Amino acid sequence: MTKIRLTRLFTFETAHALLNYDGPCRRIHGHSYKLEVTVIGTPLVEEEHHKNGMVMDFGDLKQLVQEHIVQPFDHALVLPQGTPEDLLERLRKYEHKLVHTPYQPTCENMLIDFQHRLQRHMPDYVQLHHLKLWETQNSFAEWYAEDNR
Repeated sequence: MTKIRLTRLFTFETAHALLNYDGPCRRIHGHSYKLEVTVIGTPLVEEEHHKNGMVMDFGDLKQLVQEHIVQPFDHALVLPQGTPEDLLERLRKYEHKLVHTPYQPTCENMLIDFQHRLQRHMPDYVQLHHLKLWETQNSFAEWYAEDNR
């Protein structure tokens, strides 16, 4: 059976701050993130099926990523545990969209989080193959399933 990889690109705007970091990223700042999501599987071979010839409907992949990553993170401020409570209270008071994480919100840790979020909801007939998260035009992190077996 022939395996095919499908990739879809997503974009979203997110701000974050790195607690206790020794550079300028310790301050709240934003990025225009790009997330490439690649799945792998075998195209369906059922002449009468409405998804005949597809590994996964691109629309289904879009819905999955939108629901579990883009919607929660788009136009949100991601802050780690340990962020001063007075800052969190002030942000909540002004109804800022916050994502409070148990991890330092680096590109690498966000990618691990995204992998876990998607893995929990991936249909049985495909596997998550790899993810690439672009934090800037020139910088990205990658996760590959084969590296983590």
